Amino acid sequence: MARDAAADQAPAAGRVATTNTANEMWGGRFAAGPAAVMAKINQSISFDKRLYAQDIRASQAHAAMLVAQGIIGAEDGAAIRRGLDQVLAEIEAGEFRFDEALEDIHMNVEARLAQLIGPSAGRLHTARSRNDQVATDFRLWVRDAIDRHSAQVQALQAALIDQAERHAATVMPGFTHLQVAQPVTFGHHLLAYVEMLGRDRGRLADCRKRLNENSLGSAALAGTSFPIDRHATAATLGFDRPTANSLDAVSDRDFAIEFMAAASVLSMHLSRLAEELVIWTTDAFKFVSLSDAFTTGSSIMPQKRNPDAAELVRAKSGRVIGALVGLLVMMKGLPLAYGKDMQEDKEPTFEVSDTLDLSLAAMTGMIADLKVNEAAMRAGTARGFITATDLADWLVRRLGLPFRQAHHITGSIVKLAEDRGCGLEDLSLADMQTVEPAVTGEVFEVLSVDRAVESRTSFGGTSPAQVRAQVAAARERFL
Repeated sequence: MARDAAADQAPAAGRVATTNTANEMWGGRFAAGPAAVMAKINQSISFDKRLYAQDIRASQAHAAMLVAQGIIGAEDGAAIRRGLDQVLAEIEAGEFRFDEALEDIHMNVEARLAQLIGPSAGRLHTARSRNDQVATDFRLWVRDAIDRHSAQVQALQAALIDQAERHAATVMPGFTHLQVAQPVTFGHHLLAYVEMLGRDRGRLADCRKRLNENSLGSAALAGTSFPIDRHATAATLGFDRPTANSLDAVSDRDFAIEFMAAASVLSMHLSRLAEELVIWTTDAFKFVSLSDAFTTGSSIMPQKRNPDAAELVRAKSGRVIGALVGLLVMMKGLPLAYGKDMQEDKEPTFEVSDTLDLSLAAMTGMIADLKVNEAAMRAGTARGFITATDLADWLVRRLGLPFRQAHHITGSIVKLAEDRGCGLEDLSLADMQTVEPAVTGEVFEVLSVDRAVESRTSFGGTSPAQVRAQVAAARERFL
């Protein structure tokens, strides 16, 4: 995107570069224009025009600082401010014509500014390079994306918490290895994702904190001889501080990589939830159903209702993770400082953000939309000897057995029930006493699914009382 532009030399009064071709923007070093294929591969305006608002905002801050420092005159600064305001208005109104010959958003904005205000436009690039300009714009853009995605994740958490509250006592089978394990409540299950998403928001916040440094004023790679005030531009743009090293400021994209890494973990969590929705909506489970708003039909089978939105969220996680790997591979061999390779950082970052926008909106809609089949969930708890752990715990509490011994006894009782083709609660006391003579009739109290769920009162456990407490806590922590 950026090149080592001649940034540290103030333009002479009354002169401005012409902007008909790319080589004229570069200056007198080039006698001829680029080959057509060079112009095509070199341009980035087709995608980096998305940085227009950040580019104009950073240019406004830079121009104000140049005036404050006496580097350019107040009249030139005022003209630049008015011109940039007009450029912004034209872009937002859809009236701006982006020109591939001008390579990137920076040159397109500057060229239009020159048309609007004349020679004063040439003073804007004093004490900066496209290298620090793009690094600043990109940081601003990623920061804006993080703020937007954090709010979207919060909205998904709110939808999950609302459903969890409604189903704090709705019993369902909990699984390990996708095998029936212990009974839990649906509310408890959903709150697990609320916690995951909370950590995702924390990762985004950590990334935002680290990226919130101002690259502007680092120039091409070595800083500038002009008496600029980088702390002033940092404050104007909402950065915490200026970057401490000009080489680092223009040559690393770890802030974009970290954003994409956080997005990858978030997408992985969305994919896991999407997978559960796919499983839960199958005829084999029928735990939940989705409305027409988030399902599609079949071109040949009229009875089908396919959870395509969930499947696509699941699939799109691969694109996010792939984009992260691509950027890591692109950056891994680059020496300091800037290389044109780094132009390739924008498209994958934009794609990741776009994918998050869509996936988070779809998942939030599905969670708010889903209808729970409580009868099917409860029926699912009748399989897999789901209260076996409760039996083992009872043997420990009531008979004083070591847990390992209780575990072995319980396994033998489960084998007996399996051979008889019945549930644990369907065995007689005499049957159980053939395995462990000390078992009493009290054991049947813990073999109830509802009692098993209600007994899990440890902090963070699945009892309805705990789930309701955690719902209230989650609202306080996250919403």
